Amino acid sequence: MKKFATLLLCFGAMLSLHAQDKPLYEEPWRPQYHFTPARNWMNDPNGLVYLDSTYHLFYQHNPFANQWGHMSWGHAVSNDLVHWKHLPVAIPEQQDYRIFSGSAVVDVNNTTGFRKGEGPPPMVAVFTAHQEGKNQSQSLAYSLDKGETWTVYDKNPVLDLGKRDFRDPKVSWYEPGGYWLMTVSQPIEKQISFFRSPDLKSWTHLSEFGPEGDTTGIWECPDLFRAPIEGQPGKYKWVIMQSPSPYMQYFIGEFDGTRFKSENKGRILRPDYGPDYYAAVTYNDLPSGMAPVSIGWVNNWRYAGDIPVKPWKSAMSMPRSLSVRQTKKGWVLISQPVYALKELELEKMVDRKDVGIFPFGMPQAGGSWHLTVEWSVGDSDRAQIRLAKGRVHETVVGYDAVRKEVFLDRSKADDFANSEYRKMGKWSIPMELEKGQLKLDIWYDQGIVEVYVNDGQAVLTAQVFPDEQDQELRIGSQRSRSPIRDLVFVPLRSAWK
Repeated sequence: MKKFATLLLCFGAMLSLHAQDKPLYEEPWRPQYHFTPARNWMNDPNGLVYLDSTYHLFYQHNPFANQWGHMSWGHAVSNDLVHWKHLPVAIPEQQDYRIFSGSAVVDVNNTTGFRKGEGPPPMVAVFTAHQEGKNQSQSLAYSLDKGETWTVYDKNPVLDLGKRDFRDPKVSWYEPGGYWLMTVSQPIEKQISFFRSPDLKSWTHLSEFGPEGDTTGIWECPDLFRAPIEGQPGKYKWVIMQSPSPYMQYFIGEFDGTRFKSENKGRILRPDYGPDYYAAVTYNDLPSGMAPVSIGWVNNWRYAGDIPVKPWKSAMSMPRSLSVRQTKKGWVLISQPVYALKELELEKMVDRKDVGIFPFGMPQAGGSWHLTVEWSVGDSDRAQIRLAKGRVHETVVGYDAVRKEVFLDRSKADDFANSEYRKMGKWSIPMELEKGQLKLDIWYDQGIVEVYVNDGQAVLTAQVFPDEQDQELRIGSQRSRSPIRDLVFVPLRSAWK
């Protein structure tokens, strides 16, 4: 097994060093501030962990091809969650199983005993060992050099229920109880199971949560974490995020160390209401007082393998800082791009207050940019932003006051012919505005659109594949003339150059 893993890793390294005909990160639709692998397939973010001023991003990766397969853990690191350095494959596919999704922790107290003598604390990856059509169990690998090299634990698996579908362990330290807590998915049953352990090796069952909320798809990639309550310093709520394929949902409530109790009041709530956001999880071991930070996969399983990009496949979302807010309808999750992304901002091309009532347009708004628009939307208006617009194509984002909904329409965005993609062109979120006030923060990155509504109360993420000449931006109203109170357009530099 070890010989096979070594050969696999070496082959992956050879591929990474292979000369390319064209420079990387200059290809059509290649994002410039959303993380992408240098080449080949990527899906779920895995093992998000922070150690010694370094953010680690592991991810589901095929080192050999631009399609799903040979699942291994790719690896990248960053000091700011914006500029990333690619590292060699961390945990390659094994002879007997593939390395499916999971999490990573810093074992500060060496509860595993993996560290012998002096040195950094062990970094431990807890992942699903996948045997196709046979079994999924939870296994360990560990690093004694801060994530540079990895050893697969020789007594794996550490948790095996003898099931074909049992995956995606998110492990964290539960401080009130003084034990490791695993949140893991039972996909077919549409449940989340909780287990506890003193050492990451032996696990005791605690409870189940679900089925609840969206049960239309199998349940994957669960995450349980505490999020700060806006305006109440030192107060928190517990949040479960998970992925009923091919979308996501979250629950806000309380966790007592054994069971989670949802306070969603029958509502289905999503961390993202667009078509291309999946498997998001939060970082472990962030500095004390820092809000949770999540990263999600920007793609959709219904067409993921067909998106027209190469030599890479798929991107990660911008890292999002999370909190919770209490509204008239109950608790909601608030998502905001991490502040470090502002380091990429170039000189503002537009910065206007009290713009008034008139349409606004820019003929050259391609590439990567950030747009903020604040509107006073009339009761019968349809305020809209038409981006990546050309002679035929456009993506439209806005608010329909009659329907009382925020919308994203990519049905005319491009010529990508995949039938599932074409079915998923229009997206909306019911939302009543306070006194008609709407704020849209749109982050555009060579075809990835992330829309943050009213300071992150809702988010929509979508991929589009416009032609090179589709660069016009238009802002206006369709039914009446709603005044724009604030308008800022800022181009963004590449995080890779």
